[in-house]
This record gives sequence, structure tokens and C-alpha cells, in this order.
Amino acid sequence: MNCSECGTSTILFSLPDEYRKYSPSEAAFATVCPHCLSLEPAPNPDSVSEKGIAASEDATTGNSPDFTRISDAFPAHPERAIPMILAIGLCSSLATNRTAIELLLKEVERTGTDPLLVFDRLSDDPSVDPVIDLDRRQHQLEQLLY
Repeated sequence: MNCSECGTSTILFSLPDEYRKYSPSEAAFATVCPHCLSLEPAPNPDSVSEKGIAASEDATTGNSPDFTRISDAFPAHPERAIPMILAIGLCSSLATNRTAIELLLKEVERTGTDPLLVFDRLSDDPSVDPVIDLDRRQHQLEQLLY
């Protein structure tokens, strides 16, 4: 699947039940673009494959998706990467999504990753051109969280 924003091949991943309420359309599967960081709901990979559209090998084989395609600075493990992706996806509206973003970033911290450091490193990565202003959001999140 390609990103609807920039056309880059996306990363398909399944969402654990506890994170679905933070995902687009509360979907069981989502995609993230490693270039612009757009987050979109995705159909079940089995139904995608049946339609003849190539599904992500990672999602269909049960292996962990390769979140390092986003950046070397991005968490590789799904338990860290998924809440981070969802938080970034919700950052388009901090006012509306404040509580959800707070909870997701605290979960990222709980699993051993500094989410603000991820924002900082993503901002400096020339291969990432996010649809949101990460520098501005990082500053706002620092005020929100600390």
C-alpha cells in the first residue's frame, strides 16, 4: 500500500486492542508512512490479499513490522513503536487529543524510550518529511508533559 499523502510504500501493522481507540477509525490494522509519518486505517491484510493487492509481508506472516524503515531514531519494537506512531498521528490536534497523546507518550516512556528524543531525532532526519511540524509539536509536548 502506498501513502495517500506522498506515495511512499507504507508499513502495515496490527493494533493491539488497547490502542485501537487511538487509531484512525478504531481500525484493527493501520499503515504509517516512513517518509511523511501519515497514519491511516488499513483493511485486514487477509482481505487485501484476497483482492490481489500486495499486503505487507510483516503483517501477513506475523513477524514484527520493520519500523526502522521510518528512521534509525525510531523505536524498532512494536510495544514502543505503535504508541509512538499513534501519538504522532494524533499530534495534528493537540487540543482535541491531549489526553490520548499524554497516555500514549507515557506508555512509550514506560517501555524504555524517550518520546521527546524520538521527536528531536526525527526532526533532524533528512529522510523524514512529516506532515506535521515536529519541532513545534516537540516544544508543545514538552510543556504538556513536564
